[in-house]
Amino acid sequence: MALACKDISMNVLLLENPHEVADEIFRDASFTVERYAGALSENDLIRALDGVDALGIRSKTQVSGRVFDQCPRLGVIGAFCIGTNQIDLKSAIKRGVAVFNAPYSNTRSVVELAICQIIALSRHLPTKNQLLHRGSWQKTATGAREVRGKTLGIVGYGHIGMQLSVLAEALGMRVVFYDVAERLAVGNAKRVNTLEALLRQSDFVSLHVDGNPKNRNFFDATAIAAMKPGSYLINLSRGFVVDVDALAQALASGHLAGAAVDVFPSEPQQNGETFQSVLAGLDNVILTPHIGGSTEEAQYDIGRFVSQKIVTYERAASSDMSVNLPNLSLPPASEARYRVAYIHQNSPGALARLNRTFADRGANIEGQILGTQGEVGYVITDISSELPIEVISEISDSPETIRLKVLSCPTEEGN
Repeated sequence: MALACKDISMNVLLLENPHEVADEIFRDASFTVERYAGALSENDLIRALDGVDALGIRSKTQVSGRVFDQCPRLGVIGAFCIGTNQIDLKSAIKRGVAVFNAPYSNTRSVVELAICQIIALSRHLPTKNQLLHRGSWQKTATGAREVRGKTLGIVGYGHIGMQLSVLAEALGMRVVFYDVAERLAVGNAKRVNTLEALLRQSDFVSLHVDGNPKNRNFFDATAIAAMKPGSYLINLSRGFVVDVDALAQALASGHLAGAAVDVFPSEPQQNGETFQSVLAGLDNVILTPHIGGSTEEAQYDIGRFVSQKIVTYERAASSDMSVNLPNLSLPPASEARYRVAYIHQNSPGALARLNRTFADRGANIEGQILGTQGEVGYVITDISSELPIEVISEISDSPETIRLKVLSCPTEEGN
């Protein structure tokens, strides 16, 4: 159990250089901000989190169960990216640590890179660029084709896949997609029932699956062999999704005409470190250093979105769009003086016991909302009377309490 009081100043640690707009938002909320340029090892992270309430990371920093155990003051993590598989979410919720990410902020940037790669591969731009840099003028139309009329197969039809579908159709491409979840087709895109059906007919295959561990080597040698001869593979999703050894063999044999890869099973932790891959040196492959969402626009949007989520959670207890807490937001009651944010084990009668504690000590409830998710419950309660310290002590000492915060009641602006 951890208790955060309204008079504790908020300290934020930012790693891996999220956009500077995050600092502005935190400082406007009177948070103290400290930055480190790169990722930190587990031991270094634990040391750096001493006295820290909120942590901001990107994709390289690994937040393990040991980190949560050693850093009880930490109450919220913002992943300034889409994925959260670098965070031990089970340990986070056991410690009552809310986690937020930016699931949609870089969608357009990723889609534009995919379109760029489709055209570049179709016109053999990587090879032509390298030849010209070496002083060899090779003007020819052999093998160069328009993308108009070609079939794009999209594997994973979420927000990125859908937007890619729209832009690809605008270029005159035919779009088919495969997803394990039910997805409504946009435009003229056609759903196929199996991955094999998509691979047989696609001139380009673009992967946009999530970071679920079950997707490791999802696109294996069998899937690559099933692709249409002379087709192209694009991976802007997760590095561990594709068997890169099988991909390299398919490219070397000529079964695939080319590939564009932005994510890798193993990636350097910081800029300037050595990168190695079996795909390096292949002329028909575009390699980019995990830059799908690396545009100024996307990074600004991510920095603004995640930092605002952290501030709203810390100042108003709103868990809207948290990846591991029930998503709750309680409008401030007009007469409320305190807001109590209570994360607890999801057991029968927990809310009744909480409210009985308030009633027995004369604390008047002005507004309240409850949500449960698996083994965890989250309650936000506005109190319009004085809040005796005995109430806080009794709730804190309850065996089902995970984390308790008491805030001054937020204003309409959420401050």
